[in-house]
Order: sequence, then structure tokens, then C-alpha cells
Amino acid sequence: MIRAEQIHEHMEVVGSDGSHVGMVDHMDGTERLKLTKDDPNAAGRHHFIPMDWVQSVDSKVHLSKSGYDAMAAWDTEH
Repeated sequence: MIRAEQIHEHMEVVGSDGSHVGMVDHMDGTERLKLTKDDPNAAGRHHFIPMDWVQSVDSKVHLSKSGYDAMAAWDTEH
């Protein structure tokens, strides 16, 4: 099981297909990652990825969804 403590600021988040999704801004509690808003994929807004999507963590955060599917379903700040 992946723990929130394994995920750190500025780690790259990639989809199951290896595509770039974003960069970690910080953990938003223990249940979701907040991505930076200055990433080219972010369009100037913070986006949130649930921990349920995280498949593994090494030097990057690897998701169980493709990059396209993750960006289509991520939450945005309001």
C-alpha cells in the first residue's frame, strides 16, 4: 500500500502509459495529491489526484490510469 509520506513536493506524476500528468505541489491531507498550477498541463489551476489512483512511487508517482484518463477525471480547485 502506498503511503502519503512517500510522496514529496516536486515529484513528477506520470500516467500508466508513462505520459507526464503534472508535478506534485504537496499532499492535500492523506487522501489526495495537489498538483502545481504552473505545469503546462495545469492551465494555471491546481488539480487534485486521489491516492486511490497511485499505483507505485519511486522517483516519480505512477498512476494506475493513463495520462489522458487521469487529466480527464482529476478534480480542480474551486
